[in-house]
Amino acid sequence: MVRPKMSTERRSASTSLASENRSRPVPPLLYRRRSSDGIDNLATVSSSLLPAFGTIMDDANSLHLRKYIIAPYDRRYRWWQTFLVVLVVYSAWSSPFELAFKKVATGSLLPVDLAVDAFFAIDIVLTFFVAYLDKSTYLLVDNHEKIAMRYVTNLWFPMDVVSTLPFQAIYLLFTGKMHKGEAFGFLNLLRLWRLRRVSELFTRLEKDTRFSYFWTRYCKLICVTLFAVHSAGCFYYWMAVHHKTSDDTWIGAQVHDFEHESIWMGYTYSMYWSIVTLTTVGYGDLHAENTGEKVFNIFYMLFNIGLTAYLIGNMTNLIVHSAVRTFAMRDAINEILRYASKNRLPEGLKEQMLAHMQLKFKTAELQQEEVLEDLPKAIRSSIAQHLFHETVETTYLFKGVSDDLITQLVSEMKAEFFPPKVDIILQNEIPTDFYVLVAGAVDVLIYKNGTEQFLSKLGAAEMAGEIGVIFNIPQPFTVRTKRLSQVIRISHQHFKQMVQQHNADGKKIISNFIQYLKGLKKEMLEEIPFVTELLDDFNTENIAPIEGSQFHEAPNNSGEENIEGTSPTSAPSSDILPVRVIIHGHRPDDKTNDGGKMGKLIHLPDSVEDLLSLAEKKLGKRGCTILAADGSQVEELGALRENDHLFIF
Repeated sequence: MVRPKMSTERRSASTSLASENRSRPVPPLLYRRRSSDGIDNLATVSSSLLPAFGTIMDDANSLHLRKYIIAPYDRRYRWWQTFLVVLVVYSAWSSPFELAFKKVATGSLLPVDLAVDAFFAIDIVLTFFVAYLDKSTYLLVDNHEKIAMRYVTNLWFPMDVVSTLPFQAIYLLFTGKMHKGEAFGFLNLLRLWRLRRVSELFTRLEKDTRFSYFWTRYCKLICVTLFAVHSAGCFYYWMAVHHKTSDDTWIGAQVHDFEHESIWMGYTYSMYWSIVTLTTVGYGDLHAENTGEKVFNIFYMLFNIGLTAYLIGNMTNLIVHSAVRTFAMRDAINEILRYASKNRLPEGLKEQMLAHMQLKFKTAELQQEEVLEDLPKAIRSSIAQHLFHETVETTYLFKGVSDDLITQLVSEMKAEFFPPKVDIILQNEIPTDFYVLVAGAVDVLIYKNGTEQFLSKLGAAEMAGEIGVIFNIPQPFTVRTKRLSQVIRISHQHFKQMVQQHNADGKKIISNFIQYLKGLKKEMLEEIPFVTELLDDFNTENIAPIEGSQFHEAPNNSGEENIEGTSPTSAPSSDILPVRVIIHGHRPDDKTNDGGKMGKLIHLPDSVEDLLSLAEKKLGKRGCTILAADGSQVEELGALRENDHLFIF
C-alpha cells in the first residue's frame, strides 16, 4: 500500500525534511510530478490522490510501489493517455465514415485502423499494471492480483476488448477474403466507446489552471458539434445507399447514380445537409424523399433542439461570465438609489453610499476576501505579514514592541478601502475597532455647538480610533477620509486578548500611548473624559502589571456604569494598567450625601491603609470602613475588579 501524494505546503514545510527526502531512493512515478526546475506543478493538484481525514499513513513505506506497477498520475503515463486521445479523435471520425462508405473500410483506412487498434491493445495490457485508488481507505492498491481482478470484473474490460478487436482483419485472416456485408460496419461503431477518454481529458483540462477555462470549454463545444454533424451526415448517407430505389432518396433526387460518384462528393453533400439542418436554416434543396428519411429527420431535429440549447446555454454562460461583476455592481447601485429615494436620504449621504459601493467593486480584485477566506490561516497570515507588517511596526503605539506581538496583531487585521469624504469613525459611536492608515489621508473632526470643527490630519502609518478603544469610551472624534485611503483595522477584543499574553509589551504600549496623549493639542485633550486627571496621576515609570488593555469610563450620576461591553464580573486587571475604582464618601444605601456628584475615579493602591489615605485626600474626610456596592465589607483589595464602586465612611 502507498498513501496518496500530500499537498505542496506539507511537503515543503521544513528544509530538513527536504534534505532527508533527497537522500532517499528515487520516488515512484506517482511522486515524480515536477517541472524541470524542481518546483511542484501546482496546476495538477486537482488530479492528485488525496487521503481521507483520519487515515493513518505509514511515512516509512509511503514512497514505494511494487515492481512493475505504474502510478496512475505519473507524467509519462499521462502523456500516453493524451496520445491515445488523439487516436480516439480519429476513431470517432472513421467509425461513422466507414459505415457510410464501405470502400474505405476495406481499402485505404484498413492499415490505419489496424495500427490504431494495436495501440489500444497495448493500453489494455498496461492497465493490468496501473495502481488504483481504494475508495474506502484512499490508498493506492499496487497488488497485481487485485488490480487484475478489479479490471476484469469491470464493464470496462469487455468493452475495451470488443472495441479494439479488428473484426475485418480477423475475418480476412481466417477466410482469406474480404467481407462486404454491413455487420463489420456496425461492429466498428463499438470504437466509439473510446470517446470516454476525451470526456475525461476535457474534465481534467477544465480544472487545470495552466489552460484557459474559456477556451477549453469552447473547444469542447466545437468537438461535440462537429461529432454530431459528422455522425448524422454519415448515417443519413448510409440510409440513402441502402434504400431500394436510389432516386427516391434525399441525395438521389439531386445526384443521379450517386453510388458510383466519388466518396468525397457524397461526404460533402452529407455534411451540407447535416449542417443546414442543425442550424435550422432549412434551404429545402436537400430534403427527405421517403418514409425512413423522414423518421430519421424527425429524431435528428429533436436532437438538434437539445444540442442547440446546450450550445447556446454554454456559450452564453462563458460570454456573460466576464460581465457578471459589472451587472452586480449596476444592480447594487440601482438598489442604493431606490433605497435613498424611498427614505429621502440627504444627497451627501447618498453620494457616500454610491462612492463606497463603486470602490468596493473596483477594489474587489485587490482584496479578494472570498479567496482569502478559503486559504489556511498560515497562508493568510503570511500574506498579511508581507503587506502590512512594516506599516504596523512604525506606528507610535507599537514602537519598541516585540515582533511576536506585531505578528499576531497583523494576522488578525482586516484591510479595507474608503473613498474620499467618507466617515470611517463617527463621534460618540461605541468603539469596536481601531485603524492604521496604510495609504491616503484622513481628517480628525469634532461636532461642537452644532458646527463641525477641524482638529488635525492623519497620514500613512498613523492611527485612528485607538483612544476610544483603549479608554473604552465613545469615540471622541469623527474621522473622515480626505482622499482614497487604505486602512487596516483590528477589533478591541482581539487586541485585548493578544496584549494580555505579553506583559512587557503591554507596558510599552501604555507608555507609548501616554506619551502620545501628552503631545495632543489642548482642544483634543478636552474632548477625552478624565484624560487630564489621568496624565496628572499616572507615572509611566512605575506601571503595575495588570490584565486588560482598556480603560473604562466613569460612572453616571446614578453610580452605575454607562459603557456597553464593560462586565462587572470581568477578571481583575493584571497586564497593562492598574485597576481603577470609583470611591464614594457615604454608605451604599445613602444616595444624597454625594451632593449630586458621581464619586472619584482613582487607581487602586497596594494596601487598605493606602486606600483610606487616598480616599481622605480625594473626599476630604477620613474613613475606616470600606463597603462594596452590594453592602459587603472589603478586606482584601485583590478581590476588587475594574470599575468597582467602593463606599468609604
